[in-house]
Amino acid sequence: MRKPIHRSKSRILVGRVYYTLKKWVYWYFSKVNFATDFESHLSIEIFTHKTILRRKLKKVDMWMQENKIANLKIAVEKLDRLVIEPGQTFSYWRQIGKPTKSKGYLEAMILHNGKVITGVGGGICQLSNLLYWITLHTPLIVIERWRHGYDVFPDVKRSQPFGSGATCAYPNIDLQFKNNTKQKFQLSLKVTDKYLIGKWLSNQPIKFKYEIFEKDHEIKHEWFGGYSRNNKIFRKVIDKNTNREISEEFITKNHALMMYNPLLE
Repeated sequence: MRKPIHRSKSRILVGRVYYTLKKWVYWYFSKVNFATDFESHLSIEIFTHKTILRRKLKKVDMWMQENKIANLKIAVEKLDRLVIEPGQTFSYWRQIGKPTKSKGYLEAMILHNGKVITGVGGGICQLSNLLYWITLHTPLIVIERWRHGYDVFPDVKRSQPFGSGATCAYPNIDLQFKNNTKQKFQLSLKVTDKYLIGKWLSNQPIKFKYEIFEKDHEIKHEWFGGYSRNNKIFRKVIDKNTNREISEEFITKNHALMMYNPLLE
């Protein structure tokens, strides 16, 4: 793993302007057919998952999590019932837009270079994490996903493999997937008192189910100091009728700097 690069403020600003313009040109001047239409909920459930909204995290005040929930509710309104037609592409940030105070977003927790800070719209990466996870259980193709560069908190009741989420930062750290099938897919999202719930719906059933798992999980002591956490994510494609495994697909690699001592219990 390469040592993290600490760039100057001017370099960061120039980079942000460049990549923002590049993303806007792609969104609005390319020939990509982006999903923008909404419909009433389709009838067939493909996959569903929920994540808890409030977690006790070290040195994180609970008001940050309450504000995160408020931010999630605003973002969910932009995505719930969105339909991805055959041939269309979904872009997380193109559909949600920039989170600003004028839109009602609040200050909440943001993870920046391995540190917990606050920022307007903080916390909605929980939504991008959920979307990535449920999409891995469909035939939709992920065409842009950014891994988390830091492993900030120790595992607490982890139910998914390490590195199975997707970080986000407006506008260039995006999450995109494409529908190369011949059927519609639709997002169904809800924020309850306890959970963020996400579903993929469709107008037709799918022939396969998917099991996501990791290989080669390891913690390394890096040459520049500290530890990194690494693994590879795969999925099994299983025929629903016969319950027979059809194939095993490589999904991605993950490398993250650990911000806690891995030798602690």
